[in-house]
Amino acid sequence: MVDGVEVESVGSGSLAERPLFFCGIGGSGMLPLAQIAHGRGHPVAGSDRSRDQGRTPEKFAWLESQGFDLFPQDGSGITSRDQILIASAAIEDTVPEVARAKELGCERMSRAELLSALFNEADYSIAVGGTSGKSTVTGMIAWILHEGRHDPTVMNGAVMKNFAQADNPFASARVGSSGLFVSEVDESDGSIALYRPTIGVLLNVSLDHKSIEELRVLFGNFLKASGRAVVNTDSEEARFLAEKFANRTSFGLRDAKADITVEPDSIDQSAFGIRAAIIDNRSRRVFPLILPMPGLHNLSNALAAIAAADAAGIDVAKSTYALRSFEGLARRFDVVGTSESGITVIDDFGHNPEKCAATLRTLKATPGRVIAFFQPHGYGPLKQMGAELAKTFARELDDEDVTIMCDPVYFGGTVDRSVGTERIVELIAAAGGKAEHVPAREDCGTRIVDIARAGDRVVIMGARDDTLSDFAKDVLGRLS
Repeated sequence: MVDGVEVESVGSGSLAERPLFFCGIGGSGMLPLAQIAHGRGHPVAGSDRSRDQGRTPEKFAWLESQGFDLFPQDGSGITSRDQILIASAAIEDTVPEVARAKELGCERMSRAELLSALFNEADYSIAVGGTSGKSTVTGMIAWILHEGRHDPTVMNGAVMKNFAQADNPFASARVGSSGLFVSEVDESDGSIALYRPTIGVLLNVSLDHKSIEELRVLFGNFLKASGRAVVNTDSEEARFLAEKFANRTSFGLRDAKADITVEPDSIDQSAFGIRAAIIDNRSRRVFPLILPMPGLHNLSNALAAIAAADAAGIDVAKSTYALRSFEGLARRFDVVGTSESGITVIDDFGHNPEKCAATLRTLKATPGRVIAFFQPHGYGPLKQMGAELAKTFARELDDEDVTIMCDPVYFGGTVDRSVGTERIVELIAAAGGKAEHVPAREDCGTRIVDIARAGDRVVIMGARDDTLSDFAKDVLGRLS
């Protein structure tokens, strides 16, 4: 149990506080890890193509102000054999940092290898896995622990608003005790296999970067490596995997027999929040939850966090109370504002079928037309999940709604670009939906402004591009 674990802040042991160089330090996965490594006493430097191209300059200015040494992505930051190069497995050998590190004989680690090394050294650890909802649940667990006066180190893929302050606006990480670690863990590259959590949370299993067959193996092994499994039994695939493990806690919105569930008639949804009665089936106690986030998917996320905290020895009453003050995450149904004419703009990380469906269902739970802008987060993912994405937009939106899509994210490299956004738009139309392909994102903004009317909700969706938030703000400004 968390209360029974003695935790102290120490260095990262086997890594011996060696200097680390992050290739792509501004990325949503690299930035929080760099913050944690820096907090553990490592000298941290890095480079980023976005910095060289002038994107999100405020982020890199903040990093430098915090003591991170930044270099152009030309290899000039790799100067010593003692440095460890932290780079995604997808980073090509032609990238100057990689070439220079090879030349000097530097050790190379992937992001997941470094994170798992720090994570597995913790005395008590909670890992959050699944296709969708990881960042939100990680943030919720972190806030419950924080409110319980624990001091977790937290690795997240999104800025946690509760922890963001003027001196740390990019709080996708929280540097606390090295003995208590909470992290989302990624299945897309198979690296989830590296983690050995005290508590392993499985939210769902659905199509994203890998086939269902591959995901079954990855998530099954993840639960096997966990001291205790916390599993969403609403997810058929997750429930099937969990049945093999006796040491588990279950949760679910629709599964009335789950350990942690809800009273269906108690659910009260609004445009910006949700209320429900949480049931602990083991004790038959009932707890009121007032969650300042909309959507049934976020109610499910709250159940996951409550169940994980329960597995760590924190009373359900304390967890439900803590979540009343949970402020959410940046780019997770993040309301940018409402124009004077009554058009609301929402910034959202939706990029795979399940995430997009959750966001669209939340929007459709309240009145008003939806204008859904979607920027595919790469040509590879588009090829992998384009058909499912098309079905999602066609199914979840009505005849009055419209989807507008630009070309996929592309910052360079040798990826196959033969399958583009046109394919999704054609599939949406074939399924009876309404979609438009406008290649340039700026032109998409103009199109949105031209067609938006009072009462509309404009949602800006996509991943792997920090400038999407700026785009959402720009659209709101033009609507105003």
